[in-house]
Amino acid sequence: MGPGIKRLVVFTIAIAVAVFAVQGGEYGTFDLLRQRSRRIALHARIDTLRHQVDSLTRLAHDIETDPAVQERIAREEFGMVRGSKELLYRFAPAAGSSPADSARIRSGTSGTALGTVQPESASH
Repeated sequence: MGPGIKRLVVFTIAIAVAVFAVQGGEYGTFDLLRQRSRRIALHARIDTLRHQVDSLTRLAHDIETDPAVQERIAREEFGMVRGSKELLYRFAPAAGSSPADSARIRSGTSGTALGTVQPESASH
């Protein structure tokens, strides 16, 4: 082998070693770039989840302590209506009976339907 070919082989081996050092191995350059973008995505997801947890914590506190929120949930989720004249209750049909959508109790009437509660504001 001539000196020019020997230099070319050594130079080629040196380039191959340098490329392997940068790109090869378990954590090559592409792996590091992929991990960096994944880290950014995970931080964004963590921020979103923290925001959701804060919102749910605030909502749980409001449900436990705020009567206006409790009343809103009673109206929206359970179909209850609060007013000075009447209350509207929805009853689920008992097993084997015909379905009844709702029962109205007007204040001032005598007697109450089975399973109902008189409103606090009603006075007789």
